[in-house]
Amino acid sequence: MGTEKNDMCVKCGDGIINIRVGAIIVKNGKMLMVKNNAADYYYSVGGRIKMGETSDEAVVREVYEETGVKMEIDRLGFVHENYFTGDSEKKRGLPIYEISFFFFMKVPDGFEPKCGSFTEDGVEEYVCWISPDDNVKYYPEFFRTELKHPEKNVKFIKTDER
Repeated sequence: MGTEKNDMCVKCGDGIINIRVGAIIVKNGKMLMVKNNAADYYYSVGGRIKMGETSDEAVVREVYEETGVKMEIDRLGFVHENYFTGDSEKKRGLPIYEISFFFFMKVPDGFEPKCGSFTEDGVEEYVCWISPDDNVKYYPEFFRTELKHPEKNVKFIKTDER
């Protein structure tokens, strides 16, 4: 079901369970997000945890894969429990239950991301800076409010779009 055999993405009944990480990369009031030409929305840098790795190892790997830069973690910011319906070619219409760990990253001086990653359907991705207030669709939606005044404690967010 996952893009790779070791991805923490498993079939469960008629749906799918994902365990993933996301990176919160903020610079000059803008956040780094990912986009591809098959989707009408932006999404966080990140991806599925692989069997055998921890969430912090996974986010460092995913940031490197999607930006070309090995970044350090600042802190865990959010745990997100999310129900939604799949929209990728392989998962279109399937119910998905996902747990995500979102980490604030330490952005190095002179950071210039270079994306060379692809979606699970083989569509090329690219990264771009957007403001939380930009009138575009992006996920997770809670970034729009929560990143304006980030707190130091870890927040639990629950979303159900079924």
